[in-house]
Amino acid sequence: MSRRRKNESYQRIIAVLLLVIVVLGSIAVYYSPLIQGTRAKSLDSVEIYAKSNQSVVTMRGVTMESPLVGSSGSIVSVLGTGFVIAYNNSYYIVTNFHVIDGLVNSTATFSNGDAYPARVVGSDAYSDLAIVSVNATRSEFIPLQLGSSSALSVGETVVAIGNPYGLSDTITVGIVGQLGRTLSTGTSGSYAIADTIQFSAPINPGNSGGPLIDSGGMVVGMTTAVVSDSQGLGFAIPSDTILRELPWLVKDGSYNRHPYIGIQILDMTYEISQAMRTNVTWGVLIVMMVPVGPADKAGLRGSVKIVTIEQQRLLVGGDIIVSLDGTKVVNYDAFAAYLERNVVPGQTVQVGIIRSGSHMVIPLIVGTRPPLT
Repeated sequence: MSRRRKNESYQRIIAVLLLVIVVLGSIAVYYSPLIQGTRAKSLDSVEIYAKSNQSVVTMRGVTMESPLVGSSGSIVSVLGTGFVIAYNNSYYIVTNFHVIDGLVNSTATFSNGDAYPARVVGSDAYSDLAIVSVNATRSEFIPLQLGSSSALSVGETVVAIGNPYGLSDTITVGIVGQLGRTLSTGTSGSYAIADTIQFSAPINPGNSGGPLIDSGGMVVGMTTAVVSDSQGLGFAIPSDTILRELPWLVKDGSYNRHPYIGIQILDMTYEISQAMRTNVTWGVLIVMMVPVGPADKAGLRGSVKIVTIEQQRLLVGGDIIVSLDGTKVVNYDAFAAYLERNVVPGQTVQVGIIRSGSHMVIPLIVGTRPPLT
């Protein structure tokens, strides 16, 4: 065979191979949802509302305000939201702890107007989470499905459904602003709620306990708080937290598996690093430790030196936590989110620290967070 014919033969073979590659690639892209499992169809807000609004309930009741000296106190009406889920062949309503805390004469009203007395099955103030049951007919319960909040991405569209100011079945639309936020509330004592979802869909008083739903129609969170006087700055308890605690709340009525380190920490900044004469500007600084707590027993060190930074007196000089089990800890949000997602009491965590300019890894046995009093 001549060299020319050989070249033409090679070219035809290469062309055929390229065609086969293109065809196989197109088939793989087309059928990848079937290969990977079910890929949820992206829904618009109209479809999401139509599929979800009958699963959202209005929570009502009253609380007694603590009386002042010489007075009998007063009755305060409480309004919130909840949503129906199915678990272990039963139906429950998920809502916020702060909605049902101290509530008497509590009721759950379905979207059709039917109302029933509500009973708290279990609650966790540390996660602002409560599970409620009602003795209603089967036809009332149209459960929503809990998805995985760990699959969320910043910028993803989400919708919130709730009852702001008593305006039932209200839907608002926004995006995920950030993940893994810590949120300080009045219900969780001195502990912040870890790993919350920041989102921009407008919420108001009465929205608390409502579902946060992604574009696939799955519940990825429960709306819990809004920053006063802000524009679109809301927070939700992630669905992964609900899924993690649900079996315990239904079975035991409480959840006591929050990790406890026994430290007070502060985000590192450039100014603090200068005061400590270190080049580490990220991580969390151990300010104080609980005596004989897990961190103290592990040999971690708190701060001992008082400095003034931007007209504030701060304790500095303690260990700087920069990693947990090899995962980088940039700030308090990352520290709290890692512990909440991955660690339970009794587990040993490898704590990476900077001490006097040297990197060290110290094993620490995690404790159980003490109950709120």
